[in-house]
Amino acid sequence: MKKILIANRAEIALRILRACRDAGLQSVAVYADADADAPWLRLADQAFALPGTTPAETYLNIPALLDIARRSGADAVHPGYGFLSESATFAKAVQEAGLIWIGPDPAAIAALGDKIAARAIARKVGAPLVPGTDGPVAGPDEVRAFVAEHGLPVAIKASAGGGGRGMRVVRDAAEIDELFTAAASEAQTAFGNGACYVERFLDRPRHLEAQVLADRHGNVAVIGLRDCSLQRRNQKLVEEAPPPFLPDGIAARIETAARDICAAAGYTGAGTVEFLLGADGLLSFLEVNTRLQVEHPVTEETTGIDLVIEQFRIAQGLPLRVTRMPQPTGHSIEFRINAEDPGRGFLPTPGRITRFAPPSGPGVRLDSGVETGSVVAGAFDSLMAKLIVTGPTREIAFARARRALAEFRIEGVASVLPFARAVLDAPDFNGSAPFAVHTRWIETDFADDLAAALRVPEVEDTVLRLPVEIDGKRRALGLSAAALARLAEALGGTVPAPIAASPKPVTSAVMAPIAGILTRWLVEDGAPVEKNQPVAVMEAMKMEMTLTADRAGVIGLKVQPGAQVSEGSPLADLTAA
Repeated sequence: MKKILIANRAEIALRILRACRDAGLQSVAVYADADADAPWLRLADQAFALPGTTPAETYLNIPALLDIARRSGADAVHPGYGFLSESATFAKAVQEAGLIWIGPDPAAIAALGDKIAARAIARKVGAPLVPGTDGPVAGPDEVRAFVAEHGLPVAIKASAGGGGRGMRVVRDAAEIDELFTAAASEAQTAFGNGACYVERFLDRPRHLEAQVLADRHGNVAVIGLRDCSLQRRNQKLVEEAPPPFLPDGIAARIETAARDICAAAGYTGAGTVEFLLGADGLLSFLEVNTRLQVEHPVTEETTGIDLVIEQFRIAQGLPLRVTRMPQPTGHSIEFRINAEDPGRGFLPTPGRITRFAPPSGPGVRLDSGVETGSVVAGAFDSLMAKLIVTGPTREIAFARARRALAEFRIEGVASVLPFARAVLDAPDFNGSAPFAVHTRWIETDFADDLAAALRVPEVEDTVLRLPVEIDGKRRALGLSAAALARLAEALGGTVPAPIAASPKPVTSAVMAPIAGILTRWLVEDGAPVEKNQPVAVMEAMKMEMTLTADRAGVIGLKVQPGAQVSEGSPLADLTAA
């Protein structure tokens, strides 16, 4: 193996490029038009453009990727995470093209990537499992039958899914039809497979996972455990290793179950076995991600093992250098720095970054795919960078994280930095009170505290802020128009009159909250709708969101499904019935 095609983009592409440099291997990058000026391309030995603009035309385009591998002379392919990383079809196509696939064999991807098949393997080896259907459900009626037997809440989950996509939690039986349709639709869009199964949902669970490495010599090792409970919309935001405050025996049960599942599936390469731990202590297998995880750096920082280099070695047929879980050294926390606005429900905010000033110092690692001037493209996910902070103890890691987050500056697009700063002060998370974080904690227990932390006091009529020094401390001095006029008069000058604000345009009743694609209408043109009734679905940066009517009336549709719309665009009008 001498030259690796990296079938991915952004920070994970850069992460793999750096591993190639460390291992003395050549690298080939690929890019869509939106990424033509991306910083990772400058480090690649070669870089080739992909046709088209959408994910399907670019990073999901198997023929184009294989053609670039042939033209560049690459002899191996690393898929990163996301896109085609868990595609058995892509893995098989790579191998049939005579290339080395840096990942598990296609059969293992197929067996573990299908969540129903993975549950069957877990059941076979005796891994802990909550009740669930043995196969896909045909429709809402079968969901209702499962609820009648096992009760609420239940999770409707995409059979081919992962990362929280194609998943809906039913807490009220009246929502079954709507949530089943939403889960199946999102699963079809994301994975090309709308099949869904149902399982009991553990309320207020922690999300725990085991990092696994397996070679072609029969060795399977769990390298470390992580806690990934801080999530919004089932998407992780903060991860840490090792998991804090675990009940006795849970770590050993997770390690054993993860190793047994991967061994039974004939797994090779790096992978992650995920579990949920209920508030009542019930542990249940969740799924296997047959790829490198976004949060892999916290395991690297606490074990000293470069997981990408290990992927290279396994792909070349070399045996594992570690065959049992090492004792973690220190504590590490990862913050996903997404282009999302926590003050608006974590809506994605594509656009140009006008300032990107990351922190540094002891214990700080940054894996980033952007820089000042980069454009966060609306066609792809919102992850800009990962801030990984490590210390000899959890307390020191938290102190370093506060310092690093205080230094971090991003301008031009909204980011989750205000959320990350606020969450470190939450007693439920930081250890100053009993640990109480769970997978819906951000949206429930922490919602009011987060809103308060994000609230910025308004200063009326402030038109100028000047930095001043008072007793050796930097302060921002706000001057109103009246104060500026008095100051100018005292100095013998004048201040131009402030420019009057443009009148706000009359808005449509249904507006696009972000830039993205209008996926589908949930109502017909001319139909009567009620206030807060769901009327449309949009997708942006790999996230679906449902839009609602802001008042009752008769809806008039203005945009066709599939259209790309900008933030604030009128999508429909509402007139009084």
